[in-house]
Amino acid sequence: MSVPTILVTGGCGYIGSHTIITLLEKGYNVVVVDNLVNSSKVSIDRVAEIVNLNKEERTKRLVVHEVDVCDKEGLRKVFESSPTFQACIHFAGLKAVGESTQIPLKYYHNNLTGTFILLELMDEFNCHSIVFSSSATVYGAADKMPITEDTPVGAGITNAYGRTKYMIEEILRDFYKSKTLGGAETDWSVVVLRYFNPVGNHSSGKIGEDPTGIPNNLMPYVAQVAIGRREFLTVFGSDYSTHDGTGVRDYIHVVDLAEGHLSAIQYTDKKKSGIFTFNLGTGNGYSVLDMVKAMGKACGHEIKYKLGDRRPGDIATCYADASLAKAEIGWEAKLTLEDMCRDLWSWQSQNPNGFK
Repeated sequence: MSVPTILVTGGCGYIGSHTIITLLEKGYNVVVVDNLVNSSKVSIDRVAEIVNLNKEERTKRLVVHEVDVCDKEGLRKVFESSPTFQACIHFAGLKAVGESTQIPLKYYHNNLTGTFILLELMDEFNCHSIVFSSSATVYGAADKMPITEDTPVGAGITNAYGRTKYMIEEILRDFYKSKTLGGAETDWSVVVLRYFNPVGNHSSGKIGEDPTGIPNNLMPYVAQVAIGRREFLTVFGSDYSTHDGTGVRDYIHVVDLAEGHLSAIQYTDKKKSGIFTFNLGTGNGYSVLDMVKAMGKACGHEIKYKLGDRRPGDIATCYADASLAKAEIGWEAKLTLEDMCRDLWSWQSQNPNGFK
């Protein structure tokens, strides 16, 4: 019996590299496509270490192609040189929220075009299962908590990055419907995973989030303050209607998130066809100051911060209802806030300058 192979676009990145560990540990082979624009190939070397792949196993079980998904001919060669993929997990894309407001056309071109090309080649080469890396940003300024999969999407999104996620979700739905025109049966299976706020890293501390430039997300910034790379954190808004006045979000351990992708792959294998959407979150909300204090406890010293004004577009509270994922794909978050901060500090303290 042949070992199933999963194509992972953007696999050298933060969530991608953690997901690859989970796939390899479950016996899958992995082919990675990444242009290394905002990631490092070192992460895959570390993944091989963590999973204890020897040179021969590495050659067979974990193949990396430095190819941009927007390069159709380059991506075609990946499909031609590999066995038939059981499924694709699509992480590849530009992801800096702030930057996306400054150069929106680049984000729309890259994220949408890459998806068009990927779907065309998947169809041509008979890989009919895709798990898409979406985001809770598609819910915009949702005002009812917790957020379920039925919460309206598309309105109130404040940046081009979030809109590309929403647009790709719509593209996937239209693409799937096109395969069922006139009542035709299809073997296409599409799973959309809407993440909340990934935090932490593998417990070994060998891989983690390594943002280029100033971190866009809270916890990588907090970790850089903790290690001394940045002087202090600015907390945007301290007058929200929350328990301490700072914004509340649903933070999820990236290892739990990786397990969610494995559950999605296994689900598509059983279901065979359909389009499915799941929230991946904990269902718990933690404030900015909750996170700062927890990180201070993990690193053993106080994290310096200053209170600043609110940012336009930020909402007070955002957390998930992830009960559908538990009911349908058997997944739920298991790791705690303490686990997230302990593991984040393990990565940051061992790699003060990231993979560099």
